[in-house]
Amino acid sequence: MVEDKALTIMQKKFLDYLKKQGKSSSTILAYGNDLNQFAEFLNKRQITQATSVTPDQIEEFKEYLNFNKYLPKSASRKLNSIKSFFRYLKTQNLIETNPADSVSYPTFDTQPPRILSQMEYRALRDAVRNDIRMTAVVELLLQTGMRIGELARLELEDIKENQLRIEAYESQPERMVVLNSSAKKALDRWLDFRPKTKTKNVFITKTGRPFLIRNIRTIINRYFRQASIKDATVNDLRHTFIAHQLSNGASVVLIQKLVGHKRLSTTEKYLGLITPTPEAKVKLEEL
Repeated sequence: MVEDKALTIMQKKFLDYLKKQGKSSSTILAYGNDLNQFAEFLNKRQITQATSVTPDQIEEFKEYLNFNKYLPKSASRKLNSIKSFFRYLKTQNLIETNPADSVSYPTFDTQPPRILSQMEYRALRDAVRNDIRMTAVVELLLQTGMRIGELARLELEDIKENQLRIEAYESQPERMVVLNSSAKKALDRWLDFRPKTKTKNVFITKTGRPFLIRNIRTIINRYFRQASIKDATVNDLRHTFIAHQLSNGASVVLIQKLVGHKRLSTTEKYLGLITPTPEAKVKLEEL
């Protein structure tokens, strides 16, 4: 019996493979969305079999993305999903040749992480000063470098005096982060103000429901505008923590552990973005 090579079936095999490889749910979702878009594009051209896809059709999809104003970075990510998909099919002997091999990535300039200046740093903290919940949110993000998803998943039992337990999540192992006096004070103030509820999450809404990631992003973006901070995202608070800690002479290995980078090289990239303080230069030279 000849195996059905329909794109939809092959996509499911690929996504199942990614799950078995321990890829995060967000990564799998992104791959699935990219491949669904590509499959819809092909379906309009009566192409439904993985073995029928050619390099020209993938190039045409690139042109389609460009025509529809996709940023080169987004188009590159979608092409990477397609390349990974066909690479998997080839290694599993589900196709004879890989049609994506010869297709080049769109060219674009990689922007370095956005690091808040000292003035912006202070302006954001000033902007949230009268919002007890958001003061705690911003202080934790700025003073610990935790991810926004990690903050949203924090539960009351994760608070350990002057430390927070960041629970293992998908491919990320458990770790502990230290709270400095500023973060501890802001968190304690929020916990005193926090509505009494059975909800275990540290950060909740006025009605006692978990404070969702998308809502945290929306409110922080509003405070960015209020503080006149342009072209910044919530993730830049994490970048800022890493850069400022390294500027002050913190060990790269220590920061890697605190922020949960899997590879030391990821943390080391920030060294090219900082200007060490005079006191820290000697420490950084010893890394």
